[in-house]
Amino acid sequence: MRIGLIAIDGCFGSAIASIIDIVRVADGARGDVDPQIEPIELAILGPRRRVTTTASMTLSVDHPLSESGDFDVVVVPALGTLTAAATNDALQSRDARSVIASLGRLDEATTRIAAACTGVFAVAETGRMHHRRATTSWFLGPEFLKRYPTVALDLDTMVVVDGNLVTAGAAFAHIDLALSLVRSISPDLAQHVAKLLLIDERPSQAAFVAYEHLRYEDPIVVEFERFVRARLDEPFNVAFVAQSLGTSRRTLERRVRAALNLTPLGFVQRLRIERARHLSATTDLTSAEIALRVGYANAETLRSLLRRERRRS
Repeated sequence: MRIGLIAIDGCFGSAIASIIDIVRVADGARGDVDPQIEPIELAILGPRRRVTTTASMTLSVDHPLSESGDFDVVVVPALGTLTAAATNDALQSRDARSVIASLGRLDEATTRIAAACTGVFAVAETGRMHHRRATTSWFLGPEFLKRYPTVALDLDTMVVVDGNLVTAGAAFAHIDLALSLVRSISPDLAQHVAKLLLIDERPSQAAFVAYEHLRYEDPIVVEFERFVRARLDEPFNVAFVAQSLGTSRRTLERRVRAALNLTPLGFVQRLRIERARHLSATTDLTSAEIALRVGYANAETLRSLLRRERRRS
């Protein structure tokens, strides 16, 4: 497999380093796992001869972006931004536009595209994600859906594979993305590399999502969150909440889904689990007392939801 790793000035340093290390360890260890596994080559692609990452790491570019189509997989790492505004600005830079244009010219029949974190935005700019599943950094989900409303965004999943498109979550999900590429070559090799590097499998972002950090501009969704957070200990009725907010049930469901990719009930359940975990870590309340404070009549219902979340994460 030939892997082309795109790098531009200001890209996330640890993202680049982790992908390089995992791929090179995999190539070095493949003979120990199965001598039949062919070499795994990795080269740096970029719009200029040398690039500097956020960690001040300087990389020599092996191939220009015009040669991206010569690789089996092209990987787009994080742009090095942490906010929606900074990401939007980065996408307009000359280097980013060159990357987006080169991705748009790739033949999906011969070259896979893999991206993580804000790098997924660059791929989405090409239009290749129209009506396809993808993931990105959980805290940029609302902005992603705003920019690319036709993408089926899954913020729970760490790595999403949809045909020849592979996407991963927030910054250190680059590790998961790299392992996913190795796994596509050999599951045994990926497992061996994970053991060598002490990498724990994390199939979901759900355990890392802190919903109070999400930002969205829809006033109905903002009021909905404020309303239910103040009443997490009360039974939830979506029709009653919609009426209280001066809107219809259908409108509320549609707007919440557009902003968060969750149903209103699904979002309330996430808020309840978040509050329950906080109370468990910061108080001496019993499980039964915590359950009542987050709207469940008995502790077993809450424990069941927590177990389900742990299986997903």
